[in-house]
Amino acid sequence: MNHYGEVHLRTLTLRFTALLAAATQDQLAWLGKRELETKDVVEEVELLCRIAEDLTERGVFDAEDLRGLRAIGRRLGKIDATCRTGLWNTALTTDPAWGDIRSLARQFLLTRLGDWRQPLPRPGPPRTGDH
Repeated sequence: MNHYGEVHLRTLTLRFTALLAAATQDQLAWLGKRELETKDVVEEVELLCRIAEDLTERGVFDAEDLRGLRAIGRRLGKIDATCRTGLWNTALTTDPAWGDIRSLARQFLLTRLGDWRQPLPRPGPPRTGDH
């Protein structure tokens, strides 16, 4: 992987973590009319946590960063299959796991960037016809 790929993946990880750290009302506002499946969000974050392992070996993240991302990944791994079904906007307001993940994401960003309040990623276009 080249430097630009590493920088892109680091930025993607930090932006997605910022979304996880945001207050529930901000997450819901970010979602807008988008309908993201909870399982897709979990899989995306788990992937970013696995990628962080390689990025740490390359010096993009440090050991402290990796510990924080692993903690997020472990908490995600504890979400059972039934809680992974349905839309993420519903899970955000009904599943206490997302509050735990929010706290872990905030701690990671506080340690990495000095403040957990970060700009949210630009949302992609609404998906249509996926259901």
